Amino acid sequence: VKMKSQAITICCLMLFLKTECFPRRSHHHIEEGDKLQGPEGKLKTGRLQEKCHGPCTPSSNCSQPCAQHFRGEIRFTCNGNEWQKLTETCTSLSVETLFQDSNSATRLSVAAPSIPVHILDFGAPDPIKSVAQGIQKKCPFDYTCIIDAVKSAEATSGNIAFIVELLKNISADLSDNVTQEKMKSYSKVANHILHPAVIPNWAFIPDKNASSDLLQSVNLFARRLRLPHEAAHIVDELFIQTKGFPIGHNTSERRFNFSMNVNNTTGNLLGMIEIPRQELWQLPPNASQAISIAFPTLGAILKEAHRGNASLPRPVNGLVLSVILPERLKQVLLTFEKINKSRRARAQCVGWHSRKRRWDENVCATASDVAHRVKCRCNYTNAVMSFSILMSPVSVDDKVLGYITCVGLSISIFSLMLCLIIEATVWSRVVVTEISYMRHVCIVNIALSLLTANVWFILGSNLNKRAQDYNWCVAVTFFSHFFYLSLFFWMLFKALLIIYGILVVFRRMMKPCMMAIGFAIGYGCPLVIAVTTVAITEPGKGYMRRGACWLNWDNTKALLAFAIPVLVIVAVNLVVVLVVAVNTQRPSIGSSKSQDVAIIMRISKNVAILTPLLGLTWGFGIATLIKGTSLIFHIIFALLNAFQGFFILFFGTVMDQKIRDALRMRMSSLKGRSRVAENASLSPTNGSKLMNRG
Repeated sequence: VKMKSQAITICCLMLFLKTECFPRRSHHHIEEGDKLQGPEGKLKTGRLQEKCHGPCTPSSNCSQPCAQHFRGEIRFTCNGNEWQKLTETCTSLSVETLFQDSNSATRLSVAAPSIPVHILDFGAPDPIKSVAQGIQKKCPFDYTCIIDAVKSAEATSGNIAFIVELLKNISADLSDNVTQEKMKSYSKVANHILHPAVIPNWAFIPDKNASSDLLQSVNLFARRLRLPHEAAHIVDELFIQTKGFPIGHNTSERRFNFSMNVNNTTGNLLGMIEIPRQELWQLPPNASQAISIAFPTLGAILKEAHRGNASLPRPVNGLVLSVILPERLKQVLLTFEKINKSRRARAQCVGWHSRKRRWDENVCATASDVAHRVKCRCNYTNAVMSFSILMSPVSVDDKVLGYITCVGLSISIFSLMLCLIIEATVWSRVVVTEISYMRHVCIVNIALSLLTANVWFILGSNLNKRAQDYNWCVAVTFFSHFFYLSLFFWMLFKALLIIYGILVVFRRMMKPCMMAIGFAIGYGCPLVIAVTTVAITEPGKGYMRRGACWLNWDNTKALLAFAIPVLVIVAVNLVVVLVVAVNTQRPSIGSSKSQDVAIIMRISKNVAILTPLLGLTWGFGIATLIKGTSLIFHIIFALLNAFQGFFILFFGTVMDQKIRDALRMRMSSLKGRSRVAENASLSPTNGSKLMNRG
């Protein structure tokens, strides 16, 4: 009777403690069908905290404690005289809270210390020190013991980071024998932090690699999953789905089809993975398996390494599809439906490189981009198992610009070659003084630098499409940078030569000295800038921009090594043009209207000639850098610079009276020689010689 009385007392105490001493689970627990919603139907995305109350000065920081029952802090930074949240580490989860629901003895001993010891006649359980230990002790077969604690926790940034670390630990320590039940429980935990309403809280996690860690952990855990002998739809959560089927040498082409909702405002988004038949032929006779995972919201939180302050973001525009295949399979076909179905939302097929923590364009090629769907052909490796499509950054993308550039470069290259041929033809007749000699040296080197730079530009464009060797792309970037800089520095030297000719009249510099200064400025300065840029940025792989053989802007701002010298030279050359215009104007007392018109015409001619020769057309590039610039500015900039070679030929060579006179004399001499040769061949003496030979 005494034993029965004690048992009844314990049961009553446990019932009392569960209903009175502890908060009711109905306020925090989310039932299976509720999917992250509380009793009022509102998503619990984390508690908000007031901002700092101190004075907000630029670049200052402050921190605030978290709400009650949370550990950690919220850090703020002053931006624009307002406090903005920077990071948050508020968490209510811990190893103890994960397993406290299944530990009634611990709950009784903590909440009711006044209960007589003889009633609590059982020993206190051993403390749980790690997630792996707790799962092995409480739910080793299905991991269900952690789901309630995770789903009832508010989705603060700190709790999200804790759950990511939890999944990492499970993947590392408990993935020896992954069953479908374990995969379902694992996915329920991941699904909790992938809800669209939770996505904004990812931005405040101090560890910016958390989203990449989550993707890698899910993929590694799924790699250990063992499937039955038939196809299975293993996980069907709102924000993570997993499918699998057995494959073999004789299996026909297989497909994974997914249909998932990104948010509540749009319909389902489609995705498909195909394993080509020729790939399956490479499998051994014994059976293998293929597993695929689809994420509709993960793309919004994947943070690329070194792209936190990228000026041109690359948003994911479709599902993120992971595939786990046998090592012999190297290629898959993927079809993505676009989230943004705008006509201008062009797609780029990419794969997520788990080691580099970034999207890699080199592993995928776009097979087709038709209407709202994109088909990709991607290479599968152990480092690249997840794929998606990126939306092109907001930029002017018009076919007109492409045609202008293509046609303009072709005409420019032909014009520059013709310019060099003309200079070589008339060289001895036009370089009669030191100034004229250096002037034509400048023209030749300007044409040669632009011609070489255009050739390297074409090589770089082809490399972008073919995704060639990285080191070769570095070389293309270096030489393009060097020769474009050489073009501008020779233009600078020409401008200085013009100033020298205007200001210095009676004292002239010797030709060798002028040549030394010209080549030091024209090729020496660009070489120093180009070598310094590659030496500083390339060790950290920050020399080139991603997906193009040109200088990086997003990470290292290496593009400034080109933009700053060019803008400075354009500004200096503009001053030179103004000086020339002022010196060209020669007002005289009582000048007639016709003389004024002649002066205006002379000024306009000099400005028109000097503008392309001194690179002032590149000044229009400043307008194209301003966000929201009209398309007309981009077209003007493309026209002026694509045809720059033609302008140099026309204004620097054809418009030069001395070159035209020299060409006429050269042509006359050639005609005279041809006539002499013709007369000699028709002379009687020559005819008799021919008859004698006959």
